[in-house]
Amino acid sequence: MTGGTGGAGQINHRLARACGEFGLGMGLGSCRSLLNAETHWPDFDVRTEMGDNGLLFANLGIAQIERSLNAGAVDAISAMVQRLRADGLILHINPLQEWLQPEGDRIERPPLETVQEFLEQFQAPVIVKEVGQGMGPASLEALLRLPLAAVDFAAQGGTNFSMVELLRGTEQARQAYTGLSRVGHTAPEMVEMVLSLYKSLGNQALCRQIIVSGGIRDFLDGYWLVNRLPVSAVYAQGSAFLRPAKESYEALQSFVAEQLRGLALAEAYLRVRQA
Repeated sequence: MTGGTGGAGQINHRLARACGEFGLGMGLGSCRSLLNAETHWPDFDVRTEMGDNGLLFANLGIAQIERSLNAGAVDAISAMVQRLRADGLILHINPLQEWLQPEGDRIERPPLETVQEFLEQFQAPVIVKEVGQGMGPASLEALLRLPLAAVDFAAQGGTNFSMVELLRGTEQARQAYTGLSRVGHTAPEMVEMVLSLYKSLGNQALCRQIIVSGGIRDFLDGYWLVNRLPVSAVYAQGSAFLRPAKESYEALQSFVAEQLRGLALAEAYLRVRQA
């Protein structure tokens, strides 16, 4: 979930423990620091708390993937994923965040090309996500045509990481780029795009799993959005889990239990109206 910050290890281990207890999947925060040093390894080494059955995915940005490909170092990524005992890799595409970050990385070629080349060399499942702006129909169509384990919306409406970077920068940058940081698509908008794309692509859509995230407030949002989709789908939350995870394991445990009870109630009594 998180990494490289104070308290990250404790938060991650609490989240992993909850995932193991309740049968949830977990995506780690950016594992970039693990490629070059051992310092933060304990923050991310959570498989023991999760147990063997829960889905655990490592996480790297498109800039790190591009550099690894250029350096012929994809094996180092594979080794990291194996050492974490993860089931695969989340690849986050965040050019706007990096551009607005004072010390951000610049990518040299279109992310789609990088994703395609990486899939040819990396043997474990790959999920592609955005980081708070979401993706438009052209990007979604291109990704759905690839043999990805899933596409994660990471839509506008949750944490806006581009705005976070602007808050770390200068006043001049905030004045210049605040409007740009609000560009994006919400999860409901992206659901409608994907509905249309699956109809038009048919069997050309090789990716048949969706993770709906970005602005999911509770189980009602999640239940409604995933049940609008014609393929296997789950929903994910970030900040909603972080708040109780920072407090204590008991607070997190109580929060997760309540959300799952609510989801069971929705599944028992509600039906999503299809357009």
